[in-house]
Amino acid sequence: MAGPDALGPEAGRNGQDPAPGDDQTALPSAAPPTSARVMAVVAIVVAGACGGLIGFGIVDLRVSGEQAEAQASPAAAAVGALIGAVVAALGVAVVAVLVLRAMTEWRRIEGDDEPTRRATPRPGSTRGRS
Repeated sequence: MAGPDALGPEAGRNGQDPAPGDDQTALPSAAPPTSARVMAVVAIVVAGACGGLIGFGIVDLRVSGEQAEAQASPAAAAVGALIGAVVAALGVAVVAVLVLRAMTEWRRIEGDDEPTRRATPRPGSTRGRS
């Protein structure tokens, strides 16, 4: 039977995960803030709903434009709404993921050696020379 040493230095007592009070420092989370993730999900859902309405409207106009008396069949309207919803939601999801990644990158860069960046003069600058 393997002991705690076989599981690596991160393993706590009896091979379990270390307790929060152990002498290990917690790393800051790289995840974007919860509010940003919630807003991204809400934006995706709203875009899907709007895309569904647009898809339904396109199918309804297309059918009613060809035949004045005809109505769009429920199946055609449903397919149009589904395709519109999926396309819109996927488009907004791609943008949301890129925005969340950019936020995470910005927070990481902003937290890295901020004081040293301001204290170091740029190459070729005349600041500090007389």
